[in-house]
Amino acid sequence: METNDKISLKALGKKTSYPKSYSPEVLEAIPNKHEKRDFWVTLLCPEFTSLCPITSQPDFATIIIRYVPDELMVESKSLKLYLFSFRSHGAFHEDIVNVIMDDLIKLMRPKYIEVVGKFSPRGGISIHPYSNYGKKDTKYEALAEKRFFAYSLKEDE
Repeated sequence: METNDKISLKALGKKTSYPKSYSPEVLEAIPNKHEKRDFWVTLLCPEFTSLCPITSQPDFATIIIRYVPDELMVESKSLKLYLFSFRSHGAFHEDIVNVIMDDLIKLMRPKYIEVVGKFSPRGGISIHPYSNYGKKDTKYEALAEKRFFAYSLKEDE
């Protein structure tokens, strides 16, 4: 990525080539032009698909990503390709949510981030893992603790 106003992106504006396996390298960041201001970015992926690592049966979910950016933000087409890369990836629901969060932290170094997976029922049980992170030694670390302990599985979240 360039440091001036011209951003070189690999996916945006190009013919879409979908990854065939888990591909964190497709994630791209763009500069946050409002880094002095705190604001929330919420990203919803209502058609997320992965595979059960034991049965290879498909698992369906809505993935919800909320973050307060610092200097960088995730570019949305690269995020779409990244999330698509889980389609043939076998992992448990709880692992998926944490891997997504870890990959986005590595990419953006946000002030705060949380990831929720609202997985559709399999065997009569829905699993909704939640993970969050706040930058250490900042007010965002306290925010992460507060939101973690207040988290609930209300349907309106």
